[in-house]
Amino acid sequence: MSKKTNKKSELHIKTLTPFLPEHLFVALTPDRGRAVFTSKKIKKGTVIEIAPMIVFSEKDRNAINDTFIYEYYFEWGKSGRKGALALGFGSLYNHSYTPNAKYNPDFDLNILEFEAVKDILPGDEITVNYNLDPHDDTPVWWERDKIKNKKQHS
Repeated sequence: MSKKTNKKSELHIKTLTPFLPEHLFVALTPDRGRAVFTSKKIKKGTVIEIAPMIVFSEKDRNAINDTFIYEYYFEWGKSGRKGALALGFGSLYNHSYTPNAKYNPDFDLNILEFEAVKDILPGDEITVNYNLDPHDDTPVWWERDKIKNKKQHS
């Protein structure tokens, strides 16, 4: 008697269902505008949020660069030429070179998974490094623009 295997059970399925815990909230900060905070402890390695992405073409991205949305979208796709706006709180996490979270893009499912890289205490702002790697200290876009403008006016 031969055994049949259920192919469905062998598949690894990654969820793209938005995941936004009730302990996350947005508040104004005195110096950085809106920010994402937690009201309960989040342990290192915990998935904080799964944010679905609205993906747009390189052409649309260039048009969006002249709007305020420029400050909220992510470079997207393997080449980084597309853009994507994160739903949920995904586009509201502030940048830090010493972040307590990171984001993991999935270009196939068009989601961003935010994950704690250290324990985050209640009341803490949740920050990510916009360079993707939490340890990357390369100047981010607005710092590069400042450097560029400074050199042009020197």
